Amino acid sequence: MSDQYAVVGNPISHSKSPLIHRMFAQQTGQDLDYQTLEAPLDGFEQAILTFFAQQADQPAGLNITVPFKQQAWEMAAQLSGRAQRAGAVNTLYRDESGQICGDTTDGVGLVRDLLENQGATLKDARVLILGAGGAVRGVLEPILEQSPALLVIANRTASKAEQLAQDFAEFGELRGCGFAEVEGQFDLIINGTSASLQGELPPLPAGVLKPGGWCYDMMYGAEPTPFMVWGEQQEAGRVIDGLGMLVEQAAESFRIWRGVRPQSAAVIDAVRAQLGS
Repeated sequence: MSDQYAVVGNPISHSKSPLIHRMFAQQTGQDLDYQTLEAPLDGFEQAILTFFAQQADQPAGLNITVPFKQQAWEMAAQLSGRAQRAGAVNTLYRDESGQICGDTTDGVGLVRDLLENQGATLKDARVLILGAGGAVRGVLEPILEQSPALLVIANRTASKAEQLAQDFAEFGELRGCGFAEVEGQFDLIINGTSASLQGELPPLPAGVLKPGGWCYDMMYGAEPTPFMVWGEQQEAGRVIDGLGMLVEQAAESFRIWRGVRPQSAAVIDAVRAQLGS
């Protein structure tokens, strides 16, 4: 039987992860099956334990998405350093002793999409990231590892952004503030809020994007998000959605599970085409 993998969430039927990982498996010659698994809101841990128990001694793994990333973090017996600091897990697997291990690949996915696929430079850049929830927390360390000149976290509740800045202060130059307190211009603005899903836009001061600066929305869809539309209105040099991040975080999970990193470009194109269909 093929090795079993799945993405766990609630709801989950909309997920692109099965398409992505099946393409990865075909590309790399890996014998695996990847499905969706909808866990009950009050039964996540049991669903995880049952899945791994059913796989006996076979290689197996899970991706974790909304709303279970923090619960996955709490139940993992072993955490990678980056997952420990992120406070969330999107990748589960078993080690040689059978313990459930947790990692987070979202930040790696974002940075790889920016650097490898988009040709961005984060070193010495001024970066503004919008939001202070779990999605943002999970990407701060990989961004700061690229040595930006400054990383500002802006959030509706300023205290949450300030706390995040304190939590990651050891990794680079960063500060937190409310949306209205954002000062100066930025080379790159990343939207890590869920405002796009509600058709809303975080309230930003005028002139915050440097001429020719880039806008990146961690969300994606068939149509441009409100933040992407705003970026076009600001005459951004590039406006990018989070589809590449989705595929790249999946590629990092695949590498953790199977020991081989798949190529992402053709997969991004395939998922993009399916979105438009």
